[in-house]
Amino acid sequence: MDFRLTEDQRDLRRGVRELLARLFDREALRAALDAPRLDRELWRELGAAGFFSLRLPEEEGGVGLGLPEAVLVFEEAGRVLLPGPLVATHVAAGSVPGAAEGELVVTEASEGLVPWLDEADVVLGEVSGAVPVRSVDPLTPLHRVPGVVGAVGAGSLGPAGAPSVASTLPQALGFARAGGTPIAPVKRLPTTGVAVLLTAAEQVGSAQAVTDMAVSHARQRVQFGQVVGGFQAVKHLCAGMLVRTELARAAVWAASVTGDPVEVAGAKLLADEAATRNARDCLQVHGGMGFTWEADVHLHLKRAWVRAELRMPAARAEETVAAGL
Repeated sequence: MDFRLTEDQRDLRRGVRELLARLFDREALRAALDAPRLDRELWRELGAAGFFSLRLPEEEGGVGLGLPEAVLVFEEAGRVLLPGPLVATHVAAGSVPGAAEGELVVTEASEGLVPWLDEADVVLGEVSGAVPVRSVDPLTPLHRVPGVVGAVGAGSLGPAGAPSVASTLPQALGFARAGGTPIAPVKRLPTTGVAVLLTAAEQVGSAQAVTDMAVSHARQRVQFGQVVGGFQAVKHLCAGMLVRTELARAAVWAASVTGDPVEVAGAKLLADEAATRNARDCLQVHGGMGFTWEADVHLHLKRAWVRAELRMPAARAEETVAAGL
């Protein structure tokens, strides 16, 4: 069986990378840090490019691709630290009018946390009494819903990545919002392994980005008369980062094909570990300069921490894998 990407999939990944290089380069990332507001124009550009409608059938105005292709797209989004509730809006496309086109920003309550609540037009899930909390990631503002325990299980992806009936959690109400004011109830979408897997894909993209950053720095930084990449300890750090990234990527890609909830949980575990540990090792390779605000390493580490807690944290993923074994 051949698990290599098809030519169309490689073209898709290359096209998304070029699109994001134009829409959200490093200069845009640093500008977003100075003014952490969601860029609505960027959101609409993503919608026009098919970012949110990627898995919708063509007859419904979508691109007509599957979950494996969505994983490739979200990996690229994670690589550049694209901000905003991307996964929630993508999953809502086709169910919430305007989400597919990027005209609406959709967020959801997950694990008792709600990202980008003040910027969202539609909120999925019960968020009564949500209070702002200080987020470790400057580009992921958070609210916490008091007394909420995270939903259980990744849920089955079902055939072709579609959520199965068995994966549907109890329904709650969200609210369509205009200027921050609730205007209409919105039936909550089922929480499935799709959202978990796309979050894991973002983590893989981030793990790859910091690996590339570490290798680039190790090739250029000179100490004691030679580049630091020549030191065995640095070589080992970079090699470990590569192994973690490739293992996580293989697990995420495989789960996108099988749709197995246990494989989704395992992929999330591996992706969270790759993103967080690689960012830490990247800091070590950079040395003192890696801890400065001007370096981007800390941004990847902080986003990885937040993603790890927003959907299927490690403890639940471990229980899901253990139950499957």
